[in-house]
Amino acid sequence: MTGWSAEVDQHFTRVLSGFADVPIVQAMRYATTGGKRLRAFFVRESARVCGADISRSIAPACAIEALHAYSLVHDDLPCMDDDDLRRGQPTVHVKWDDATAVLCGDALQTLAFELVSDPACHDDPFVRSTLALTLARASGAAGMVYGQALDIAAESAATPLTLEQITELQNGKTGALITWSATAGAILAKADTDALKTYGDALGLAFQIADDILDVTSDAETLGKAAQKDADAGKATFVSLLGLDGAKSRAETLVESACDALSIYGSDADHLRDVARFVIERRS
Repeated sequence: MTGWSAEVDQHFTRVLSGFADVPIVQAMRYATTGGKRLRAFFVRESARVCGADISRSIAPACAIEALHAYSLVHDDLPCMDDDDLRRGQPTVHVKWDDATAVLCGDALQTLAFELVSDPACHDDPFVRSTLALTLARASGAAGMVYGQALDIAAESAATPLTLEQITELQNGKTGALITWSATAGAILAKADTDALKTYGDALGLAFQIADDILDVTSDAETLGKAAQKDADAGKATFVSLLGLDGAKSRAETLVESACDALSIYGSDADHLRDVARFVIERRS
């Protein structure tokens, strides 16, 4: 993961060097620096297990990281979650201003689609268009943005969400982009996506449950962002509904399901299994 993260960083440096050195681009560089690069790693490993050229996976890997970064920049804004800290650093709107953060997020979102649409991503225009179409669906009003909207609505809801409603929310807010990351390599290889979609769906939910657990068991210094915000706001989470032990058990079951879905790839998918376990064992 560390090696691939460095390659992603280098590719972002090359891509962003083609833009003017103005505040919005400086903010784009800032917002795409750091993080675990899990989504990028899913793209790489799904490409590898499906037999695709791994060098081709750098474009969709950076695309999903750019789109994820955009979602965080906007999510941190005062009109949404109003966070001052991200990855241990001031959020974009704090370091610059709200307008720069909005435009930075807009530019990162369009960059994501530029990366997967560029002929350098893949020779076959059908593969590029499929990557763009599926990324649009995963990130828009049927995916991540939908989940974000449900999350905002939950803050002012008269009653806390049910477990079913939280699952729907998080399948969009967090899960949709993780599932896209896990299937992007299969799209690059023109291979079947079913097993990797099952893996991504289960892992996306496990990732969010792990986040909910960390929100109540960790602190801002360790997480690099605010902790215990959901509890302070009275919002329902997997932990509040299932209890801490119940949430941990649910996350472990989901990871087992994710790993089981990779059986068709044999030992070639061990890295994907390892990162699935890392998702619920991480400290931040």
